[in-house]
Amino acid sequence: MPDTPILPNPDDPRLTRRVTGTDQTGAPVDISVVEERPLTIYLNRQEIVTAMTIGDYPEYLAVGFLRNQGMLRDDDVVTRVDYDDEIETVVVRTERETSYEDKMQKKTRTSGCAVGTVFGDMMEGLEGLPLPRAEIRTSWLYSLAQEINTTPSLYLEAGAIHGTVLCQGDRPLVYMEDVGRHNAVDKIAGWMFRNGVPADDKILYTTGRLTSEMVIKCALMGIPALASRSGFTAWGVEIARQVGLTCIGRMRGRRFVCLSGEDRLVRDADPASVPDEDRKSRRKAAS
Repeated sequence: MPDTPILPNPDDPRLTRRVTGTDQTGAPVDISVVEERPLTIYLNRQEIVTAMTIGDYPEYLAVGFLRNQGMLRDDDVVTRVDYDDEIETVVVRTERETSYEDKMQKKTRTSGCAVGTVFGDMMEGLEGLPLPRAEIRTSWLYSLAQEINTTPSLYLEAGAIHGTVLCQGDRPLVYMEDVGRHNAVDKIAGWMFRNGVPADDKILYTTGRLTSEMVIKCALMGIPALASRSGFTAWGVEIARQVGLTCIGRMRGRRFVCLSGEDRLVRDADPASVPDEDRKSRRKAAS
């Protein structure tokens, strides 16, 4: 576990650039825009995918993507992760010989941004999947929403980006951002896999929509609760109910909606005592 949380670095010059334009009146403006670059991921000798990403934490993104696609198993030993900045490539090397030629034929473009890709047999990993019976306190949810939505971030600096946060109780542990919410989740999955971090007492918070693929990834990571300030899709809710995932959306100020796994909720905070969002926090609603 990190002694201090891993947080976004909006001052990293590699992640944004200044661009000059004009506003609605014709006046010149100078704003920050998020960078976007390709990252090609290899598993041993096989090229798997090229993802569009902001470029930070490429090693965690590669490992997490492979983990969430079922290409890295629980017992796999990662011997090396090599990143080449010049050719924008990550090679993940394992002790086990791997070949996923058949799996590579089953690609599905996701409903997320930045041309996300999942492989068509991901649903198979959900059958009989046991999720931990952890409790989720509503006081934690209120505290997390307030802290996360006011943390300095690339979103607040430049917009056009999603954030995902791994939390334990009312404490954010790892906060990742990317142009696609799937990339942000994969970075967290990679961090957990590389550091041997258990999932049973964690909450995954995202600024993006609670779609089917987001629910699937959270469940396959073994995290019992998924929360967002955004809304749901019907299939996302259906899958969450099938696997027993606590799915909480529309978390804004003192309000939220739980559409699955309510039995984990411990309502230990009076919503009337929770301050509503200020203007700065409400900016996150556009994410």
